[in-house]
Order: sequence, then structure tokens, then C-alpha cells
Amino acid sequence: MTVYIDPPTWPGHGRMWSHMVSDLSYDELHAFAEQVGCPRRAFERDHYDVPAHRYADAVRAGAVEVSSREVVRLLTQAGLRRRKRSAR
Repeated sequence: MTVYIDPPTWPGHGRMWSHMVSDLSYDELHAFAEQVGCPRRAFERDHYDVPAHRYADAVRAGAVEVSSREVVRLLTQAGLRRRKRSAR
């Protein structure tokens, strides 16, 4: 069981955010997110948006720190990547 998190470098809504993902399953990711206090509404397509103030909590709970590129690579390799639909 491995959950990964990138640094909180993504701005939005007046704060900085990280992305938290699993390389195994969404079920694993949802269980881990619940354990660290991330609400289900923070789940977006294939990852959780984690505010900067929760980053250390996720790492202490066992999330592995990786780069943003590594998050995408891990999701793609696991077959869990869900891209945004393009506007037509």
C-alpha cells in the first residue's frame, strides 16, 4: 500500500495545494484520505487536493513525497489517470 503526495505548489482559493494519489486503487486512496482527515469532496477525478496545512499530516501518516511529474507518471503507470475532458 503506497500513497504519494507532491509538494504544495498549486495555487487556488487563496492557498497552496498538493495532489495525493495511489498507485494501487482509488479505494486505497479514499481510505488513506479519510485517515488523514481529507473530506471526500477533495477528490477530483484521480487525486485528492490537499491544502498545504495538511501536507505534513499526510507525510507523517505514510504518504511518500514525490514530484508533481512523478504523481502523473505513477497514476498513468497504474492505469488510474483520468484526464479532464476537453471543451469542444
